[in-house]
Amino acid sequence: MKTELKFESIESLQAELLVVLAADASTSKEKNAIAKPILLTRDSAVASVDKPALQSGEFSATVCETLLLYAPAELKAKRLLIVGAGKAAKLSPAEVRKAAGAAVRFAKPRSIRQVTFVLPEHDGLDLAGVARAAVEGAFVGDFDPDTYKSDRKDRSIEQFTVVATGRADKPAVEAAFREGVILGESQNFTRALVNEPGNRLTPTMLGERAAAMCKEQGLPCEVYSTDKIKELKMGAFWAVAQGSDEPPALIVMRYEPKDAPKDGPVLALVGKGITFDTGGISIKPSEGMEKMKYDMAGGAAMIGAMRAIAQLKPKVRVIGIVCSAENMPSGKAYKPGDVAIAMSGKAIEVLNTDAEGRMVLADGLHYAKQLGATHLIDAATLTGACVVALGMVNAGVFANDEDSYEHFKKALAVSNERFWRLPLEDEYREMIVSDIGDIKNTGGRYGGAITAAMFLKEFADETPWLHLDIAGVAWVEEQKPWIAKGPSGVAVRSIVEWVRSYE
Repeated sequence: MKTELKFESIESLQAELLVVLAADASTSKEKNAIAKPILLTRDSAVASVDKPALQSGEFSATVCETLLLYAPAELKAKRLLIVGAGKAAKLSPAEVRKAAGAAVRFAKPRSIRQVTFVLPEHDGLDLAGVARAAVEGAFVGDFDPDTYKSDRKDRSIEQFTVVATGRADKPAVEAAFREGVILGESQNFTRALVNEPGNRLTPTMLGERAAAMCKEQGLPCEVYSTDKIKELKMGAFWAVAQGSDEPPALIVMRYEPKDAPKDGPVLALVGKGITFDTGGISIKPSEGMEKMKYDMAGGAAMIGAMRAIAQLKPKVRVIGIVCSAENMPSGKAYKPGDVAIAMSGKAIEVLNTDAEGRMVLADGLHYAKQLGATHLIDAATLTGACVVALGMVNAGVFANDEDSYEHFKKALAVSNERFWRLPLEDEYREMIVSDIGDIKNTGGRYGGAITAAMFLKEFADETPWLHLDIAGVAWVEEQKPWIAKGPSGVAVRSIVEWVRSYE
C-alpha cells in the first residue's frame, strides 16, 4: 500500500473515497440520550453536505459507524464516507486508528482502491499523534489472512492519502506520518509471520525470515540451532525442542547505533517462538489446536519490533532474541517428572510439558544477560490463565522494576495498546518451589499467569525486566470493523515505544 501526506483544503481534493470523522457531542449521561453527531473538521466545504445526513437521526457517530454519501455537492470527491469516532469528549488517537482501519475495510470489498483520509480537528487533539495513528490504522485494516486461498482476490488498498487541513505543524505531522508507516508495516510484518501454518513456518524457516528481514534493514543477525543450544547448555530450551524432528532456532538480532552512549543501557527483547504447540506429552485437546501456530506471536512481535527499530534509529542499543521450537509428543519428547537444567544452572522440575513457553524463555532471558543486556522485556502467548483473568481485551504485564514499568506506561500512552499490570508478590514463589529441584514449571491451577511470571522472574533475577503475556489478544477471534479475524500483531508498537523511551 502506497501512502501520501497532503496539506490541502477538502474542497480541492479529487478522491475515489474521501473519509471524514464525526463524533457525538452530546453530554447527557442518560442511557437514552439523543446523539449529536458533529464533523471533526473545520473545512467549510463539507458543512452543506453533511448537515442533512447528520440531522436525520440515522447516524449516531458511534465508534466505526459509517455513512456513505455519493457525489457530494461542493466537493470534487466521488464519495464521502463519514466514520464515527465515538464521544467527542473522549476522542483520542486510539479512536482515529480504528476509524482509519474501518474506512479501509469499508473500501476493500467495494473495489475502491484509493482512500483519502482527512485528519480530525478537535480541541486538545494532537494533529501529529492522529496522523501517526491514522496511517497505522490503515495498514492494520488492509491486512487479510486469506494467504493460501486458491481463488484469492487481492483487494488491497493501492493508495492511502492522509490530509491535514487548517493550521498544522507541518514538520511534526510529517515526522509522525513517517513513523506511522514504519510501525504499520512492521505490525503487518509480524501478523504475516503469525498467520503462517506450522508446516510453512518451522523454526528454521522463522530463522530464515528473520535473517532476511535483518539483511534488508542492515541489522546483524545470527541464527543458531541444536549444536549452539547444547554448547550454551540451554537445557530448558533443548528439553522442549528435543521432541520434534524439526530442529530449533536461536535467533539473535542486533541494533547497534554508533551514536548510542557507551555507558547507556542495552535493551533485550526476548520472544517465545513456538511455531506449533501440541502441548507435548501433556497434549492439548484437539479442538482449536490448529490455532497453536500462533504460539510464536511473542517472537514474531520481537522480529517486527526490530524491523521498526532499524528504521526509526533510536540512540540506544538493542538485542532481539527469539527461542524457536516445536513442542511435539514423541519418543524423544521431554516428560512430566523430568528435571531440566537451565542455562543459569537452575534445576527445573517438569510437571506439565504444555508449560513450554516459560522453559524456552528461561534460557533466552539468561542468554540476553550474558550478551550484556541491562534491561529485559519478553513477550509470549504464555498462559490461558491470563486469558481467564483479563479476557480478550487486555494483555497482562508484569514488572520487577518500577522504573522499567514507568517507561512502559509512557509507551502505552503512545501505542494505545491495552495492557493491565498483574502482581509479582513473593508469596507466589512458594507455589513453584520444587521438592526435587529448584523450581517447578507450573504452580497449579490458581494464579497461573502470575506463577508463570514468577518462574521467568527467577531468570531475570535482579535485572530490570518486563513480561508481556499476550495470549488473549495475539489472535482476533472475530472480525471487527477495523481489523480482520486472525493475528493482531499486538505489542509491536508498545515494545518499540518502550525502546525509544530510553534514548
